[in-house]
Amino acid sequence: MTKENYFHYSGEQAWCPGCGDYSILSSVESALVNLKKKPHEVLIVSGIGQAAKLPHYINTNGFDGLHGRALPAAFGAKVANHKLMVLVTSGDGDIYGEGGNHFIHAIRRNIDITLIVHNNQVYGLTKGQASPTSDLGMVTKTQPDGVITTPFNPLTMAITLDAVFVARSFSKEVEFTTKLIEEGVKTPGFSLIDVLQPCVSFNHINTYKWYSDKVYKLDNSYNPTDKLKAYKKSTEWGNKIPIGVIYKNPRKTYLDNFIKPRDIPLIKRKTNIKRVESLINDLY
Repeated sequence: MTKENYFHYSGEQAWCPGCGDYSILSSVESALVNLKKKPHEVLIVSGIGQAAKLPHYINTNGFDGLHGRALPAAFGAKVANHKLMVLVTSGDGDIYGEGGNHFIHAIRRNIDITLIVHNNQVYGLTKGQASPTSDLGMVTKTQPDGVITTPFNPLTMAITLDAVFVARSFSKEVEFTTKLIEEGVKTPGFSLIDVLQPCVSFNHINTYKWYSDKVYKLDNSYNPTDKLKAYKKSTEWGNKIPIGVIYKNPRKTYLDNFIKPRDIPLIKRKTNIKRVESLINDLY
């Protein structure tokens, strides 16, 4: 079983040459192979943006929804079929901007999905406006005097909301990202993997060299179950940027309250139409 004969899409792709999205796609493909998944067992959901094109370029089930609305669609799919492996792959603008409210409440509910955010610190599809994660002072065509709003820190937010798995990677580190995706999928509950991804067309500050000079991998001496240390680690930015598992906090998932793993998925259960009609009639 290889990603070439199971998941790899050989058609045309619309990403710019050198875009970090290619590396993230390769990591997703490798993780699915290593997890011994088959295409029909996987659903990949996205919103709008360059990163959100990923479901177009991989042979699995896919759903490309409205801007910022990937997480609610993924939530519904997982509730309807709890045996389906559900990934969400989208950009920082889509997930942390338009989808910010859904990001917060998906973590609170702790639905069992893995969110992979392509964090390039700009809106790439619409030519490079500042996104929620753009650094202060960053100059763009629509922020000619520089960004003046405080950057959103997704890791700190996820830790505050007690996400079960919070990690960060760098798209150039393909094998490292692959392992984080595998670990996120294996962790019951909501997993966040924020992947630093250079945008070669519209972000000429946070380049491959900029990240390569600054990122470092957390070693075994770091304890991701210590919440206070995780907070501190999540705020490291600038000259040193940690990548790896920042925080782990096992807790009951949303579906643990309603469904047992061996239960028949909702989509495979027979619907009693008369019972539904009776319930509707009771409303009037």
